[in-house]
Amino acid sequence: MPRALVALSALALPVAAAAQCRPPKNSNEAKLLAFYEAPIAFSMPGAPRPLPPGGMEVLGELVPVPLPGAAISRTGYCYVGKTESTRLAPLFARPRLLVGLPLGLTAEVSYVPPITVFDATPNLVSLAVARLVPLRSAPRRSMLALQLRVHGTAGSVRGPITCPTSALQVADSTAPCWGTVPSRDTFHPVMVGGEGALGLTTADGRWSFYAGGGVTWLAPRFQVGFTNADGATDSTRVEVNLVRGTIFGGASAYLGSRVQLSAQVYAVPTDVTTFRLSAGYRLR
Repeated sequence: MPRALVALSALALPVAAAAQCRPPKNSNEAKLLAFYEAPIAFSMPGAPRPLPPGGMEVLGELVPVPLPGAAISRTGYCYVGKTESTRLAPLFARPRLLVGLPLGLTAEVSYVPPITVFDATPNLVSLAVARLVPLRSAPRRSMLALQLRVHGTAGSVRGPITCPTSALQVADSTAPCWGTVPSRDTFHPVMVGGEGALGLTTADGRWSFYAGGGVTWLAPRFQVGFTNADGATDSTRVEVNLVRGTIFGGASAYLGSRVQLSAQVYAVPTDVTTFRLSAGYRLR
C-alpha cells in the first residue's frame, strides 16, 4: 500500500500535532485519500454472468497500486508540505467468494487477513449484492444483460506510511522524521457504493464484454503514529468525507463451464485510472 500517504503529515515534526484534522474536499490531503481508495474499491470482478441459486464461485483478484501525480503529492493543509512518492506494496490482491441466490441475486464477500506483505498489513472486509437482469437471450444469439450492484468495504492497512526507515533522520530536530524508529500508521479505507453495467456475451458463450459506472461514498480516515527522538508522539487523525463517480469496462473469457479470466479498466475520473485482473473457478 502507498507511502505517498506520507503527505498527510509533516512526517512527524518534534512537537506533537493537533489530534484531528479535517481537510477541505479540494485539498491535496483529501485527494490523496480518495486516490488510494480506488484500488481497494470492491467493484465488479468481471462481466455480468448468471449464477444459479446455490451456485458458488471463487475468484482471485490482482490490482496494481498506482503512484499519485506530483500535483497532489504535496500537503498544505494539515501539515507542513512534503512530497513523497513511494508505496508500501506495488500490488493489492484479494480473494472473492460469490454465492447464487434466488431472484437473480448474487452475494459476494471478501476478506484480506492481516498478513504483512512488503511493508503493508491489511485487514479488510468487502461485501456486495448484485442482481442480473437478462435483456435479450435466444438460441444462437448473443445475450445482453444488465447487472445492478451495491458494495461496501471497511477495515485498515497498517504500515510505516508517514516515516518509513528510508525517511528517518537524526541530523535536524526541526525536520520531518527526526528519530530512529519507523512510524506505525493506519489507513482506514471506508466506502459504500452502487453501480450498474451492461454486458454482452457472444453466441458461443466464450466471451463477454461489459461497461458501466456508479457512485461511491468515501469516508477515509488516516491515523498518524510516529514517536520522534525526543519521545513526542504525533497521533493526528485525518478525516474527510467525499463522493466520487466511477466508470469501468472490460472483458471476460470463459474456458469451459467453470474457469473465468477477466480484465477490467477502472477509473475514478477525478482521481485515478487503474486496472484489475481476476481468475475464477465455479465450484457448482
